[in-house]
Amino acid sequence: MAQSVAERVRQIVEPYARQLSLEIWDIVYKKEGSDWYLRIFIDKDGGVGVEDCVDFTHLITKPLDEADPISQSYTLEVSSPGIERELKAEWHFKKYIGSRVMLRTIRPVNGVRDFAGVLQNYEDQQITLAADGGESMTFQKKETSFVKLDDFDINDFNK
Repeated sequence: MAQSVAERVRQIVEPYARQLSLEIWDIVYKKEGSDWYLRIFIDKDGGVGVEDCVDFTHLITKPLDEADPISQSYTLEVSSPGIERELKAEWHFKKYIGSRVMLRTIRPVNGVRDFAGVLQNYEDQQITLAADGGESMTFQKKETSFVKLDDFDINDFNK
């Protein structure tokens, strides 16, 4: 099976991320309008800043150009996954067990698509959530549109 662009890029850039004590959160390669974008989301304990993004970009530009994993021209963007980052990979879910998340289902469950609560478990592609209503709910990952951290608190701006 052929590797995706994201997989090929990950193989090239991951060693450089480790050099800077960064982890690759996600890699997205997509077309917007007539332009292609390669977006690499990086993270580390304590979060990443602009300098981390700049340093990582400088470190990976030449290796990406030399390996040439993408045939057409593209714009490289390196950034943080943000405070309301999307959980996609198994290790994302495992890392944030006990954290507040927002979850949207593809189809309504009892007339509702949006759920919020504490991520209790992730096992065999099943997401268990302690919903705000107090009940424990389990969702198949494939039946969700997204699962994101729910870390935003307006009170953080009033300190």
